[in-house]
Amino acid sequence: MLSEFIYKELGIKMPEVKKTMLESRLHKRLKETNNKNFSDYLKYLFSAEGKDKELVHMFDVITTNKTDFFREPSHFEHIKSTIIPEFTLKNKNRILKVWSAGCATGEEPYTLAMVLNDLVEQNLLFDYSIVASDISTRALKKAIEAVYPAPRAVEIPLYYKKKYLLKSKDITNPTIRIAAMLRNKVNFQRINFMDEHYDIANNFDLILCRNVIIYFDRITQEKVINKLCTKLKPDGFFFLGHSESITNMKVNLEIIKPTIYRKKQ
Repeated sequence: MLSEFIYKELGIKMPEVKKTMLESRLHKRLKETNNKNFSDYLKYLFSAEGKDKELVHMFDVITTNKTDFFREPSHFEHIKSTIIPEFTLKNKNRILKVWSAGCATGEEPYTLAMVLNDLVEQNLLFDYSIVASDISTRALKKAIEAVYPAPRAVEIPLYYKKKYLLKSKDITNPTIRIAAMLRNKVNFQRINFMDEHYDIANNFDLILCRNVIIYFDRITQEKVINKLCTKLKPDGFFFLGHSESITNMKVNLEIIKPTIYRKKQ
């Protein structure tokens, strides 16, 4: 019953082998909602009050928020060396609009902001705006705070570290925070890919949906990509994660190189 509900609401398949893991993750929610067992918890979850108050917490527990700064660095290099020069050539005084779809705790949109902000300062790009979305309110809260354990910065090139990171003075628990100039360029919002319509602009030049659809079955992957593409401008670019592809899918994209696509005109 719960696995069917998760598939319907989140698009994530929960086979029988993952039942123990699911129960383990939800155990804390049982205590916090004063339910004695999973049967009572499910009754509460499907009640009007539960759907209103508990659903978001349940989604937070189930969804995975693993991500890193500069994950799959070849993507950012392609944006910097190929996409931006072409964009600027065609649109000299236009803002580049980017959507980081499935942004987890914010590492991807802040990586984009570092790269793009630098290009603006070098007069290689007029300006940019980034929308970053996720289904997890817990992940979005962390993304907005933009505070991370210091070891998470290991993949950030030294040049960007010096320029865009603020270090804490706490030696016992060292953290970094993304500089305000970048935090102010990223707008976060909650979006569930299973919703019929996405409450977001439909004129993006670049959409990154990396290492997100891997959790969906093939049919759901195709539906989500097609819905995302309605928000992408013709000729706009679409990025997937290294283990994802659109092979044998009916989507309005053409491949540029593995995991990098362009919307057909």
